[in-house]
Amino acid sequence: MSSHARMIYVGQHQRNLDSKSRLAIPSKWRFDGDSDDGYLALPDPSGCILVLPPQQAAKLYDKIEAQQLSDEDAQELQDKVFSQATFFSCDKQGRINLPEDLLVHSGIEKEAILVGRMVNFRIWSPERWASIDPKSNNEDLGKLMKRANW
Repeated sequence: MSSHARMIYVGQHQRNLDSKSRLAIPSKWRFDGDSDDGYLALPDPSGCILVLPPQQAAKLYDKIEAQQLSDEDAQELQDKVFSQATFFSCDKQGRINLPEDLLVHSGIEKEAILVGRMVNFRIWSPERWASIDPKSNNEDLGKLMKRANW
């Protein structure tokens, strides 16, 4: 993977999937060379799609490479996660193609919400995002920040 300047993924963006299950990535979340290099999309346990840019994917790659083949739990996790994962780059219009199994995992059908997480982003179905959206959820942001040690 090539090296890139640090990208910052913040905000939320609502997008529609086209008839070929393509989704446009916000232009400010794309990087130079993203048609050659790419993102890694993984099923997230919370029911969305976690998208890692090249720098984060490289860190995960190093961590996986360092795991022992004799670590059965790690091997099982890798089988489950990476069998559903996809590696992609943007087309000239900044779109990505999401595979069917990730769409099913995340409950995404026609619309998606892309949510920045500073170093990566998640892709949610609108229904699942509504249940945790800080604008509609009553949980105090201060309490969350305290629990996360911010």
